[in-house]
This record gives sequence, C-alpha cells and structure tokens, in this order.
Amino acid sequence: MSEPVIAQKSPFAVEVEAGKSYWWCACGKSAGQPFCDGSHKGSDFTPVEYKAEQDGTVYFCGCKHTKNGVLCDGTHSSL
Repeated sequence: MSEPVIAQKSPFAVEVEAGKSYWWCACGKSAGQPFCDGSHKGSDFTPVEYKAEQDGTVYFCGCKHTKNGVLCDGTHSSL
C-alpha cells in the first residue's frame, strides 16, 4: 500500500456536532483537510467515517499516520 501524504505535522481542531458523520481524508491529498474531497480516487486510499458522539472539539490527525482511527495520537512528533 502507498504511503499517505503528510498534510501537516499537527492535528486539525474541528468543532463537531453530535450524531453527524465526518469523512476524514486518509490519503493526505484533499484540498479541504482534514476531510475528503475525492482526491484519493485511483489510489489505495478511501476516506474514513467519524461519527461524533457529542458536540465539542475533536483533533483529527493531520499527518495521516495515526494508529488511533482518525484522531491524532501524537505520531506527527516522530515524523
């Protein structure tokens, strides 16, 4: 499998709404980071759904190397 593009070496802080789905960009090529805009088409990547359980701030992974689903786990600090 291909390596994702590092969109940024820090998380994206996003205000989310409970019950709403957000589609995280896994390839790193989307112009609308951290969300998918279809730039992955023709690659090994697919967007990943995140469904907010409550209203609040969520820190989506920006480096695309998280081991924590779509959320930042600090991996960017070692890249």
